[in-house]
Amino acid sequence: MSEPLSVAFVCLGNICRSPMAEAVFKHTVKEKQLQAKFDKIESFGTAGYHVGDDPDSRSASTCRKHGVPVSHSAQQIKGRHFNEFDYIICMDESNLRNLKRIQPKDSKAQLSLFGKWNTDGKFQDIVDDPYYGGNEGFEYNFKQVQYFSEQFLEKEL
Repeated sequence: MSEPLSVAFVCLGNICRSPMAEAVFKHTVKEKQLQAKFDKIESFGTAGYHVGDDPDSRSASTCRKHGVPVSHSAQQIKGRHFNEFDYIICMDESNLRNLKRIQPKDSKAQLSLFGKWNTDGKFQDIVDDPYYGGNEGFEYNFKQVQYFSEQFLEKEL
């Protein structure tokens, strides 16, 4: 068996999209009984605005509505994390640029957009920030990250 993988999900503040992606990915891994294939699954923000905060209530309630438990406290990604994770997966191009700026030259992490696993174009590649919109944005994000999670597991394991 190969070494267990470590995956980090990243958005701007780590209260909406990335904690949802973390929760959905963990839930999908558990449902598919693939826990042994993963060392750690976490999420981060590129900015430190919300460090220590719980996820946005709309993000958490959307997950719970679909039977996905959420337990997270917002944290900011640092240079050291690029050697702690095999995959650092972000939600949009702005955060990808920010990650590339802080990525140490010799890091092991593979950086990519979560939309890389949008294998049949079923959804937008970008997981847009739903913070300033209504519940439908969180619902769409949930469907995106659920699909991308399933595709990641199918393609990368």
